[in-house]
Amino acid sequence: MVLGFLLARGGVEVLVLEKHSDFLRDFRGDTIHPSTLELMCELGIIDDFLKRPHQELTEIGAQIEDFAVIVADFSRLPTRCKFVGLMPQWDFLNFVAEKARAYPQFHLQMEAEVTDLIIENDRVTGVRGSGPQGGFEVRANLVVGADGRRSVVRQKAALEVNDLGAPIDVLWMRLTRQPTDARTTLGRFRAGKILVTLDRGDYWQCAYVIPKGEFVAIREKGLPAFREGIESIAPFLRGRTEELKDWNDVKLLSVSVDRLRHWSRPGLQCIGDSAHAMSPIGGVGINLAIQDAVATANILSQTLLKHGAIDDEHLHEVQKRREFPTRMTQSFQIFAHKRFIFPALSRNTSVRQLPLALKLLQRFPILRRIPARLVGLGVRPEHIQSPEAKSSAVR
Repeated sequence: MVLGFLLARGGVEVLVLEKHSDFLRDFRGDTIHPSTLELMCELGIIDDFLKRPHQELTEIGAQIEDFAVIVADFSRLPTRCKFVGLMPQWDFLNFVAEKARAYPQFHLQMEAEVTDLIIENDRVTGVRGSGPQGGFEVRANLVVGADGRRSVVRQKAALEVNDLGAPIDVLWMRLTRQPTDARTTLGRFRAGKILVTLDRGDYWQCAYVIPKGEFVAIREKGLPAFREGIESIAPFLRGRTEELKDWNDVKLLSVSVDRLRHWSRPGLQCIGDSAHAMSPIGGVGINLAIQDAVATANILSQTLLKHGAIDDEHLHEVQKRREFPTRMTQSFQIFAHKRFIFPALSRNTSVRQLPLALKLLQRFPILRRIPARLVGLGVRPEHIQSPEAKSSAVR
């Protein structure tokens, strides 16, 4: 959606295909990081965005057993918005679509599910799909796969995937939020259990982290045991877990961390989770995908506008630009999986003292700027080029 917005802003004719009738998928990440907010400042749409319902987090903390800790402080970031915004992803997508529609080159087709690629002379020249009116074909100078970690586009393109492994899965659910609940979003760790709560105003979106493949065993133990497990981590939710009437109220996210060896082939470019699936750790997936979109628009828009067809060299430039930040971010996530998350899930006893890194963050608050910069801005943040900028200006 962001790439379509940016390309249309640059004068490129764009069609975005969305297989659903709306963007309302409840169990998605909600974090809009300072890097994304800064891009909206550059686009001149930040004031309108901030008028929409959202929550703002200037710091992120965690509850480890009986220790309350602050992990990241965003108040010192070199950005206009020194906070993480919390907004349901469907609201964010609707906002971007609304801004994109201001450009006549932008087109959005809902209920249009891509099912295959059109490949001619080893070049992707369009897509096939299905919708309410039946099958359809769309021809294009460039097809962009931005269809997530289970990407049909990358599968049909036969692009090689390097699976980096992820030892966790996540169970998503919603529970009522009371006015007296603390507003800070917290990760909670207690005796081998991890729960993350995201503030959505009148309810919490909860992420219950489990070892990979354990959902079947959890279901076999029954819903009452599952409710008790949640309440043991977050006692303030006691009684509210009865809102989980059956297992249909609990959604499984099978976590994967992977990336394509090659993000493109002639006529096709993959970005976001389609090119590199991210763990939910740090909530960086959507923001890294948006950085991909900005880099792709910066590199390709002028060539698309002037020449239509894109050669392989330009497509390779996108991967060259974005692969380093992707590798660095995934390396951090894998390190966190191995050193912190999975050991915490394997521990059945209480923690008597904080790890050294967290002790240092509490003793020296200035150190909280480091994780804030890594999470809030990431590695090699991108910036919006003017529509007239040449792709060769990318550094």
